[in-house]
Amino acid sequence: MIQKILIANRGEIALRIVRACRELGIKTLAVYSEADVQSLHVQLADEAICIGGPKSEDSYMRADRIISAAEIADVDAIHPGYGFLSENAKFAEQCESCNIKFIGPKSHSIKIMGDKSVARETVRKANVPTVPGSDGPIESEAAAVKIARKIGYPIIIKAVAGGGGRGMRIAHNDVSFAKEYHIARAEAEKTFGNGSVYIEKFVQNPRHIEFQILADSHGKVLHLGERDCSVQRRHQKLIEESPSPFLTSDLRKRMGKAAVRAAEAAEYENAGTIEFIVDAKGEFYFIEMNTRIQVEHPVTEEVTGIDLIKEQIRIAAGEKLNMDQKDIEFRGHAIECRINAEDPARNFIPSPGTIGLYYAPGGHGVRVDSHVYSGYTIPSYYDSMIGKLIAYGDNRKTALERMYRALSEYLIRGIKTTIPLHKAILSDPIFIAGKATTAYLEEFLSRTPPDLF
Repeated sequence: MIQKILIANRGEIALRIVRACRELGIKTLAVYSEADVQSLHVQLADEAICIGGPKSEDSYMRADRIISAAEIADVDAIHPGYGFLSENAKFAEQCESCNIKFIGPKSHSIKIMGDKSVARETVRKANVPTVPGSDGPIESEAAAVKIARKIGYPIIIKAVAGGGGRGMRIAHNDVSFAKEYHIARAEAEKTFGNGSVYIEKFVQNPRHIEFQILADSHGKVLHLGERDCSVQRRHQKLIEESPSPFLTSDLRKRMGKAAVRAAEAAEYENAGTIEFIVDAKGEFYFIEMNTRIQVEHPVTEEVTGIDLIKEQIRIAAGEKLNMDQKDIEFRGHAIECRINAEDPARNFIPSPGTIGLYYAPGGHGVRVDSHVYSGYTIPSYYDSMIGKLIAYGDNRKTALERMYRALSEYLIRGIKTTIPLHKAILSDPIFIAGKATTAYLEEFLSRTPPDLF
């Protein structure tokens, strides 16, 4: 039995975990930086311990301080949320060695799927389609050019330890490859402490489709359907929805089975996400696995009725999944808009500051996951996302109409947000028709006057 959980995160995901724990009758310990003393999860958790200064490297990235807080407060488990240490195999190992449950996969699975080239090879052996590319890290520019010519341009250079769009560069010929190769290596070294890169064929204008996985410690692996995450800027997602307006029932079935095989190949436990790209012909390719809960998990919760955070906790406690694949029912349509403290009209420049008026929308089929409130000061040290707005309906048309209505009610004064941008996108015929690819947002921004958002 898990009696108390330390939440090694901040913001809306920390508050989301507090709520799930409270419903399960589990005590919570919030750890926080000096910049987050006002945050709602700190105020609503049963206990709270400050672990350092405002910068994440002085607090949320300090595994030693988090482990110390866990030992002082005598917790049974640590939930890492997403970001920070959530996909850090060494941190998971530290939890394991201290006899503290890490609410996520085992450290060896994080290692396998955290190294992008190893992950590719692992799922390829499980008969999961992968994008043509190098068989591991590239040792030299000359070797990389030879492979790039064999695959055929354009190609994409990716950091082995990458994520969040960092350490990724696109090359269209030998000349641009030489430049982008060195930039990608330098960026990977600076961001991840690992300059190794590999290359893949660049699939132009694909759909970005991910499948939610649940796997217990007794060998059962299920998928909970897909999320279409194609609306993104510089590989950062802005809007997600389920089901995808692009997938056919046959393609959905084949991708779901492939996602389960990928998770089984990694000997995976807990919640995770298998990410694919899908070209215009419906050919799909594995790109990576996220070994954690995703920002966009509420979309799946709305269409399945399954609380993913609770399932994570139950799995970590050793419980068996109480459902089979055939038991999972998909109902209606859900869409999520990420609300960021950014100014889209000024190249998405961050907009930290103090919120004046804050009014969250409500009504049937509307959900808001956010940690901010009137008078809350948004720190400048962290990611700019301040909330997620989720709308659900019996079908996509209803969900989109409900989302637009909710966006129109969402009032946040004192800072700039992406709310006007989302309203503009939801009014765009291409998006309404369900035809958005990963190239959609840049094209939309190029033809839309900034004064509209």
